[in-house]
Amino acid sequence: MVTISTAYAGNKKCDLSHPEGPTLRTDAPRDIGGDASAFSPTDLVAAGLASCILTTIGMFAERHGVSIAGATASVEKHMSTPPAPRRIARLPVVVRLPASIPADFRERLERIGHTCPVHASLHPEVDAPITYIYA
Repeated sequence: MVTISTAYAGNKKCDLSHPEGPTLRTDAPRDIGGDASAFSPTDLVAAGLASCILTTIGMFAERHGVSIAGATASVEKHMSTPPAPRRIARLPVVVRLPASIPADFRERLERIGHTCPVHASLHPEVDAPITYIYA
């Protein structure tokens, strides 16, 4: 268990503290009155998804002696549109992996990416497809 402490800093910003020391600030997006000076809470969900996919793939690859050095991921955050309640509607992720990864190992890596804890924790209504590119 990890407890993240959060304090409202005013002006739509929050300061977060991890028990092991790291801190960060969030800010509301401009379209709802923030000044977008930091990741919004929903940006953190999107970022968490992309980094979780890469981390999960990396852990699996390392256990099998496969390097994913240079791998990247990008995620687009799409919010719902009115009149629907404001929420994350879509999080498409593109994972770029080295072309040097053996073809017979790629399907296993992709399956592992889909099992990352953040992806598994998303509400079923959030569309979160993952595209893999080997280059």
